[in-house]
Amino acid sequence: MNSLIYGRPPAVFDPPMSAQQTSPLIPGSMALEDVAPASVDEITLYAPPGAIERRYVLALALRALKAGGKLDVMAPKDKGGSRLGKELKGFGLEFAETAKAHHRRAIITRPETVEGLDEAIAAGAPRLVAGLDAWSQPGVFAWDRIDNGTALLADALPALKGNGIDLGCGYGALATVVLRSAAVKSLKLVDLDRRAVDAAKKNVTDERVSFDWADVRLLEGEGTLDFVVSNPPFHDGGIEDKRLGQKFIRKSAELLKKGGVAWIVANRHLPYENDLNEVFKRVNMVADQNGFKIFEAVK
Repeated sequence: MNSLIYGRPPAVFDPPMSAQQTSPLIPGSMALEDVAPASVDEITLYAPPGAIERRYVLALALRALKAGGKLDVMAPKDKGGSRLGKELKGFGLEFAETAKAHHRRAIITRPETVEGLDEAIAAGAPRLVAGLDAWSQPGVFAWDRIDNGTALLADALPALKGNGIDLGCGYGALATVVLRSAAVKSLKLVDLDRRAVDAAKKNVTDERVSFDWADVRLLEGEGTLDFVVSNPPFHDGGIEDKRLGQKFIRKSAELLKKGGVAWIVANRHLPYENDLNEVFKRVNMVADQNGFKIFEAVK
């Protein structure tokens, strides 16, 4: 194996087009966790913003590289880049660091030994989260808590029935509530993050459930489902983008049959009402509290 890449670096950094993708946020990618130690010549890494997650990914990449292999790592200055040099020095590495296009970049030749790999990998690995009683992992949305929006939606949900889907399922917190209804025949859990889907598989073991590591925006809208539940994302690469939630809303309508219902939670400041009214026959805001709105939308 010669070359791997993690994430999607900006084109200004000339990322290698032929490298094997390893990001858990790109469906179909191989897992960097599964790469054999000292088996790779070159890795390009677009470092994630979370400190624990970033050190974990750096450690996985350094473990996968052969001695003398090249690590080319970069991150936006305001999303971990300003700390990148210090973190690399923590592994005992020598490197050249540069600044370009509001990013910090470091190029490292892997030495024979690297300090602290096992500790960084253990800190960022999947685990049963104390107090949550669920499997999760740093980097997954709201990985060590129940998100306030999800909690509010869970409290508002009636007993659902028929066949449904959880769009952006995370580690499965909302699905466990949906499945309390014996009238639910099936529930598909979908998320863009492989780590979330892997955690959900451990947390939600009901035989009515199936899982899909996929981009919700690219799902086939077959118009056959009875219900949708969703806490749509509204950040893309750490930048707020209301279009994500808008696309989740439209995909929800595509997936539902006539008379089907979507239960959606959104941050109060996000203007989703027009999108809901365009694609649903009836829209009811059933809650507006703690900075969130809950919508019941019937197709």
